[in-house]
Amino acid sequence: MPEQSRGPRPTLEAVAARAGVSRATVSRVVNGGDGVRKPLVDKVLQAVEELGYIPNHAARTLVTRRTGAVAVVVAEPETRFFSDPFFSQQIRGISKELTAHDTQLVLLLVEGPGDFDRIARYLAGGHVDGALAFSLHTDDPVPAITRRAGIPAVYGGRPSWTADPGDQGVPYVDADNRGGARLAVRHLRDLGRERIAHIAGPADQTSATDRLDGYRDVLPDADPTLVADGAFTVESGARAMAELLERHPDLDAVFAANDLMASGALRVLRERGIAVPEQVALVGFDDMDSVAAETDPPLTTVAQEIEGQGRLMARLLLRALDRDRTGDGEAPESVITPTTLVRRASA
Repeated sequence: MPEQSRGPRPTLEAVAARAGVSRATVSRVVNGGDGVRKPLVDKVLQAVEELGYIPNHAARTLVTRRTGAVAVVVAEPETRFFSDPFFSQQIRGISKELTAHDTQLVLLLVEGPGDFDRIARYLAGGHVDGALAFSLHTDDPVPAITRRAGIPAVYGGRPSWTADPGDQGVPYVDADNRGGARLAVRHLRDLGRERIAHIAGPADQTSATDRLDGYRDVLPDADPTLVADGAFTVESGARAMAELLERHPDLDAVFAANDLMASGALRVLRERGIAVPEQVALVGFDDMDSVAAETDPPLTTVAQEIEGQGRLMARLLLRALDRDRTGDGEAPESVITPTTLVRRASA
């Protein structure tokens, strides 16, 4: 048990004296250095435990040139971040992986264009070892910011490379959005539905465009007016559903590009007295427990491993950081995770 004391916190010298080794040996052990024999490492660690020694973070940073922290940049405002369970699931996965490797998570949100300058200064200031960024939009400068900061980065979701082809070497983790959309639309078609509409996500995010492309893969001749734009929110799903019903009151199925928009669509269908799935079958995308299983009827949806993608992102970044430190190993590659159709009562 650590010694209880009201005096100054134990120093490196006190640990060295307790362990019977030099101060340099203690420094190498607590800062993760090599070249110390195991019996001495055990003595130092025992002394650290007995004295309750806590390494000085600033000093450790000078020795290791690592901060032990990773920035997570989410290109969304607080209102969107805290209202969409997708983000909490992905952050949970990132946090679990970083915590398992004794690494701190620093969350950076984007309220508006002016925040990119603040984030750029922070990342370039040596406060973090690397960055994870997700929910990127086409015109977001985050890829350029991480590149200028000179830190390793991993993206959540396939970025759009229109801004700078030089960023194409940065690894990313994404779901098979296009394939998942094909699963959803084929399922609706196999149910005998003939007028299948799509509520699309924001056109400046690749997850949305990939899901729209999947819809068009299955229904290449579909009337373009069967597609309505949404913003990955409940309210936008409701608005899009109302628009679709105005244009096509005889539609018999809807594929929404995420579960939140599907829940908004379901609300409008219920208000209009349209039975689901008897009159209109409905499929979402994400399979978020807080949404898909709580709808009435329960939502058929396309599942992706949201928390698992967060863990993969963190794992790839930690691998890149180790490679930078040791010079060994191959550069991490992008990962596309599979999607599956989860059938419930809505379709």
